[in-house]
Amino acid sequence: MNSYNERTHIIGRFWIITALFAFLMIPVPISLKLNAFPQASVGLKGLAPIALLFYPTAVIEVCTYSPMLGSGATYIAFVTGNINNLKLPCALSAMDSAGVSPNSDEGEILSTIAVAASSIVTTLIIAVGGIAFAPFLPRITSSDSVLAPAFRQVVPALFGALGMSSIAKHLKISIVPIAVICLMLLFKGDLAVGVLIPVGVSVSLLAAHIMFKKGWVKKLRLKAHSLPSGRLHKAAK
Repeated sequence: MNSYNERTHIIGRFWIITALFAFLMIPVPISLKLNAFPQASVGLKGLAPIALLFYPTAVIEVCTYSPMLGSGATYIAFVTGNINNLKLPCALSAMDSAGVSPNSDEGEILSTIAVAASSIVTTLIIAVGGIAFAPFLPRITSSDSVLAPAFRQVVPALFGALGMSSIAKHLKISIVPIAVICLMLLFKGDLAVGVLIPVGVSVSLLAAHIMFKKGWVKKLRLKAHSLPSGRLHKAAK
């Protein structure tokens, strides 16, 4: 797995840098062609409020999601996007179905496969669906559509289903972080995800550690549903 991880980081960094240049391939040539560049003062004025919100959130998301996704899936997910509502649920669902831990070698392989498959399938579905349903999408997604409330609840419904599965398996260690997050939202209902995630993760770790030290919870031992070592090495190759 060491050679696999080394290759993963090399390839991942290459494609991260490639994606960054790809993002700039449209605005930069247009600016050069039209000789129109935004003034530095205007750019900084527009960037400041966005950076204050999204830059800390970006750092928090990397620190929070990377241990769950693994190195390979992290590179793919942060290039293709839709981590919260698609990539992370796919990875967690795949590992949960196989009965493997996110920080295991098996979890690394399964998470990478799940995120890669979801990226390909999502791209194909969006391309086909966008072409096929283009005439109907404005009517379905408009604010006055009868289906508009359903579209606004897709992410809560998705994470609610995944959350209930995890809560049912780890009820004791779930009570404290859920209670803290609910209290925070009761006092201030418009808290950003970038605030709730680090607080929830920190409280979860602290509460689980205290409960373990007190003997209220025991160390989880996964059942042997993991991949055989031979299949794992083949997948890593």
